[in-house]
Amino acid sequence: GLKFAQARASLRIRPPLSQPPGRLVAMGGGASSTPKEIGEKIGEASADDLKALFAGLGEEEKAKLKAALAAPAAEAASGPVDVSGLTQVAKDDLGLLAQPAAPTYKGALAQIYVRGAPFGGSDKSSNGHRYDSVPFANGMINSGMSCQLIHYVHEEHDKFFEVAKNFNFIIVRCNPGQIKNDGGDQAKFDDGMRVMRKAGIQVWPSPDVMEFM
Repeated sequence: GLKFAQARASLRIRPPLSQPPGRLVAMGGGASSTPKEIGEKIGEASADDLKALFAGLGEEEKAKLKAALAAPAAEAASGPVDVSGLTQVAKDDLGLLAQPAAPTYKGALAQIYVRGAPFGGSDKSSNGHRYDSVPFANGMINSGMSCQLIHYVHEEHDKFFEVAKNFNFIIVRCNPGQIKNDGGDQAKFDDGMRVMRKAGIQVWPSPDVMEFM
């Protein structure tokens, strides 16, 4: 309809007919647009424009767009250590960079989601991760290390530490009291981390540091 035509015209982009991958053609001009330029055009469009544009796409186009948007999240969630046996608590890993193919060290950032607490705790974003989890992980990734985001679920204690022993380091981001508030045993978790340290796996901060702070 008219609204869709206006939305598409405002973005001034359409799928290419014969352009190489990664390029789109600006409507009415014939000049190609780079992904950056396309992003700028999308940024200038209103939410209603984008909704109208999406609504006017065919089912195949919608499926391709959804798959393209989901691909970076799936890539970021994967990593050198298989964590598929653990419960995926977070809704997504939005903002997390792709893990390096050959990391210098394999790391994890461990969190706790307090079931029964709004958003899983006052330190959490709406997707279930801590506010600072993705920036922490991205800092490691930018330094050539991998850093996978995982959650400790006390019902999976043994399974969690079986997976944890495959990392070179673990960053613990569980606020004091949160494991207990979720129904778990803080001392049991700490003992598990002590076992990791004895095995040569770096744990930051260590349970003993946290205990005597």
